[in-house]
Amino acid sequence: MERSKKIIRTSFVGIGVNVILVIFKAAVGLISGSVAVIMDAVNNLSDALSSVITIIGTKISGRKPDKKHPYGHGRVEYITSALISIIVLATGIISLKESIEKIVTPEKATYGVVSIIIIVAAIAAKLAVGIYVRSVGKKLSSGALEASGSDALFDAVLSGGTLVAALISVIWGITLEGWFGAIISLFIIKAGIEMLGKTVSSIIGKRADPELTEKLKEALCAYDEVRGCYDLALHNYGPERIIGSAHVEVQDDMTAKEIHKLTRRIATDIYMKFGIVLTIGIYASHEDELTAGMKNDLDAIVSEYPGIIQVHGFYVDEEQMTVTFDLVIDFKADAQSICDEVVAKMKQKHGDYTFYAVLDSDYSD
Repeated sequence: MERSKKIIRTSFVGIGVNVILVIFKAAVGLISGSVAVIMDAVNNLSDALSSVITIIGTKISGRKPDKKHPYGHGRVEYITSALISIIVLATGIISLKESIEKIVTPEKATYGVVSIIIIVAAIAAKLAVGIYVRSVGKKLSSGALEASGSDALFDAVLSGGTLVAALISVIWGITLEGWFGAIISLFIIKAGIEMLGKTVSSIIGKRADPELTEKLKEALCAYDEVRGCYDLALHNYGPERIIGSAHVEVQDDMTAKEIHKLTRRIATDIYMKFGIVLTIGIYASHEDELTAGMKNDLDAIVSEYPGIIQVHGFYVDEEQMTVTFDLVIDFKADAQSICDEVVAKMKQKHGDYTFYAVLDSDYSD
């Protein structure tokens, strides 16, 4: 809740500054006849609209889980970021169209001292707002705020281009408004595409943060009973809600009661420390001469395949004459083909046993 309040408060700051900039820039643009300044004003208006969307999205994403949406509404933030990206992209396209028309039929712009001062002040304001909004966005893991902040900083740089065009017009009387407007528009389009791509990646489901997964694995392996941690998968349902699963390896002589206590303790500790709801699965481990020999054979075979990232969950059931293990194979490799070859080679070495290999996805580092 505190996070949502901070996002909304920061967005209101952005709205206030952008509305003021829209008023002054629009006035300067209309008086001077500068298409670049007018496009800057339009861009500021879209920034204000983006902040409004951020506020609405934050309100919706903060709703509690319900029967229809048991994982909460956190992913609305991603939709919000996508809408902001589309607005930025649309603004760039419209600006480019207007600028091209200005290049084809140029009109001389007239700038006064007041106009120049307002443009300089606008650049300073955008820099201040951009740094503030983006820093808050990073601190709160808000993609929408980060996008708005980055866009504001980007606008400051582009407004610098408008200032250069104004100075050139005042000093040398050369009209470059359309060209500068076109350059500004292209940069806005580029920024919109990049922002949209980043947001779409989050919606599709991207790889978990390596720093987070490393800390999680360290925490999972810190228990005396745990001999290894594997198959860590995290599902993001918004910046504040992560649900995942992992397998831990324990000795096969542990009782069901002992395993129950261990998994309960691990799940509770992980939630208290990281705020992540983690389901714990079990791999049984047994060490004897036969198991060690087979494992060495498997390791030797696996070393022949660069595409195999990891082998785990190795277990020999002497009563059933079966051997099970998991393979994590690079996404670029032919996983099923490699798996079949590894199983076949193990079968050649140990014909009395049946081998079962499970293909695991490379979900995390």
